[in-house]
Amino acid sequence: MRVLIVGLGSIAKKHINALLQCHPEVEIYALRSSHQAKPYEQVQDWYTWEEALNFRYDFVIISSPTSLHKQVIERLKESGMPLFIEKPLFDSLQGKELIEELKVRKIPTYVACNLRFLEVIRSLQKLLKHVTVNEVNVYCGSYLPDWRPGTDYRQCYSAIPELGGGVHIDLIHEIDYVYWLFGQPKRVHKVFTNKSSLDIRACDYANYLLEYPAFNVNIILNYYRRDGKRMCEIVTSEDTYTANLLDNTLSRAKGEILEQYPQRIIDTYTVQMRFFLSMLETGNFNFNTVEDAYNVLKICLE
Repeated sequence: MRVLIVGLGSIAKKHINALLQCHPEVEIYALRSSHQAKPYEQVQDWYTWEEALNFRYDFVIISSPTSLHKQVIERLKESGMPLFIEKPLFDSLQGKELIEELKVRKIPTYVACNLRFLEVIRSLQKLLKHVTVNEVNVYCGSYLPDWRPGTDYRQCYSAIPELGGGVHIDLIHEIDYVYWLFGQPKRVHKVFTNKSSLDIRACDYANYLLEYPAFNVNIILNYYRRDGKRMCEIVTSEDTYTANLLDNTLSRAKGEILEQYPQRIIDTYTVQMRFFLSMLETGNFNFNTVEDAYNVLKICLE
């Protein structure tokens, strides 16, 4: 197996590790932006598109800054190679024609949202078949300066709107799994601000209210919470259930733990890669395609 990576940053390294666990003999190549880029073990570097596209790959991982996704896909579409695209799909809604072109060309696509493979989220999916939902509350607060140790958080793409940064889209995982669990909402209301002490130009607080026919979903995201919190609360007609995504537990209102999983969030990258490779083997790409990811993007940006 031969794989090309476009954008060898921190998230790409997680995909590389997952790929090596699933397929130790894989040949990995990366298109680098500079000859000064630090080498990465078990990865061969290319420095031009001409070099990179001299080879045929089983698939391409696109993990460049979000603002570059469209031009990378434009460059790759002629090849017809399957695309594994790191979320979010784009940094704007100006990619609808490209999505249609990928569809016409029948290019297999998958947009990577690894939280769909977290066991507690899978538990929620099963739970929802047996309860009547009245309200859903989703929260994800974390501290941006801790995301990439050894770097200035103000210089990373998350802090820079022009590179596709901003918590409203950077933490699109929460929007994605809500879309996966409940489908497209009827209406979306949202508030984006950057008033915190982080002093960045990108949005560092986002509040979404998603209206569904029988209930509402409230989603709060931020970059400035030092004590990380990531949860999804389902208020039903009979009880309240809370999924703690950091502990991978599902509990009832009074604290009774119903499910507790040893899986860590980092483990979901391997589960996700194994799932993607199975789609690659069968040719059945029907899970979180670019069409699905564009629907999620519309919730964020429309």
